[in-house]
Amino acid sequence: MSNPEQLRYSKEHEWLATADDGLATVGITAHAANALGDVVFVQLPEPGDTVSAGEPCGELESTKSVSDLYSPVSGEITEVNQNVVDDPALVNSSPFEAGWLFKVRVEGEQENLLTADEYTAFTGE
Repeated sequence: MSNPEQLRYSKEHEWLATADDGLATVGITAHAANALGDVVFVQLPEPGDTVSAGEPCGELESTKSVSDLYSPVSGEITEVNQNVVDDPALVNSSPFEAGWLFKVRVEGEQENLLTADEYTAFTGE
């Protein structure tokens, strides 16, 4: 699965889709979902929580391991994807669409994020 060109990526394997209204949608990449294996539990930040770029804000538990979820940007959580909480397998089956994790009102810059080509080079895919 290729990395969508319109998204930006963190070195912690999250993707970010920024909308014109200042809100951004965050999920994990297909590379991360494949590395994790079957995701069985998702712990997300709560709406109203403040997250900081590069800091842990939740967890993803798979049949192999538990991994921290990092926010690629700083801001306030506005929404979480309850469908993923109810059905964590969406992270594996649809990481860039139905498996999104949360929405955040972005504060500050997104200077440390990678383009799709940079992320592909980073992961060696």
